Amino acid sequence: MTAPLELPGLKVELDKLVYRHGGEQLPPDRPHAFIYYLTIRNESDRTVTLLGRKWVIENADGTRLVVEGDKIVGETPTLAPGGHFSYNSYHVASCDGRVEGSFHGLDEDGARIFVRIPAFDMVIPSA
Repeated sequence: MTAPLELPGLKVELDKLVYRHGGEQLPPDRPHAFIYYLTIRNESDRTVTLLGRKWVIENADGTRLVVEGDKIVGETPTLAPGGHFSYNSYHVASCDGRVEGSFHGLDEDGARIFVRIPAFDMVIPSA
C-alpha cells in the first residue's frame, strides 16, 4: 500500500474561531469551548473524496490529545475541482492549546491523498 500524497491545490482554511466560557453543556473540568469554522477547497485538477480526519492538540499544560476518525462531521464530502466543503465543530479545554492536523481520502483514481489543517491557537481570553 502506498503512502498518501499531499495533493497540491487541496487547501484548508480556518474561517473563524469563536470562544465560549461555561454553560451547562460543558464539563466543569473543561469549561472553555472553542468553536472553529473551516473550509476545505479543492483547487486541484482531480475530484477527491474525504474519508476522515486527524487532529493533534498540544495543550499548554503539557498534555497532548490525538483525535482520529472516519468522516468529517458525519460526512464523506466529494469535491470536484473548484468545489469546497465548509463546516464547524468545537473542542472543549481546560487551558490554552495549539491545534493542527489533516484530512485524508482518495482522489478520482483511488490514490490515497491528504491535506494539512493549518495550525491555530486556542487561547482563553484574559478576564
